[in-house]
Amino acid sequence: MNGPRFPPYGPPNGHSSNILWYIAARIYFTLFRWRVVDHVPDHPKMVVIACPHTTNWDMPFMVAAAGILRIRLNWLGKHTLFKFPYGWFMRLTGGLAVDRRGANGLVSSAAEIINQKEKIILAVAASGTRSKKDYWKSGFYHIAREAGVPIVCGYLDYAKKECGLGMSLMPTGDIKADMDKIRAFYADKTGKYPEKRSRIRLRIEDELDAPGQ
Repeated sequence: MNGPRFPPYGPPNGHSSNILWYIAARIYFTLFRWRVVDHVPDHPKMVVIACPHTTNWDMPFMVAAAGILRIRLNWLGKHTLFKFPYGWFMRLTGGLAVDRRGANGLVSSAAEIINQKEKIILAVAASGTRSKKDYWKSGFYHIAREAGVPIVCGYLDYAKKECGLGMSLMPTGDIKADMDKIRAFYADKTGKYPEKRSRIRLRIEDELDAPGQ
């Protein structure tokens, strides 16, 4: 394995600078013998794909990685989850309330939140579940495109015990071409339970491949 296991604590990258969080995260990764790749794309706003997602262990690894990289991750939650008495905890852990009612409620609400922020890293589990599915949910793509921000491929590779932020992609509207690049990036990334990994494909790609399209 090349390079240091952890990036050193240094000046904040513009998203977070909590040294106690950084130290706790380093201890966590040391215990599990994992490595964090020292790379944070130079984007003030981004939508980060959380993949592969096959176990509840993905969340603590993702949160710890964010601490080592000195970034704050945000995530989307149904607005009803942010009511008393748990709302404060949801916000403390980076949760952002969205109203999913309506055909495009989630996408429009999330894009509006991004547009209102000067800096934000929005993490989305594109598979939407820990179980194997035939399609990813397309929300991450449409949120990034509507907000005009790049998609960044976040990853947890259990085979290499390595995680980080990888390829950046500005969605072009050519969904098939953009998804081909995302598929290529994740081709060698292994989840904790590979048999539960969802196929990296959006349902709309089948429609685009249909005769006459």
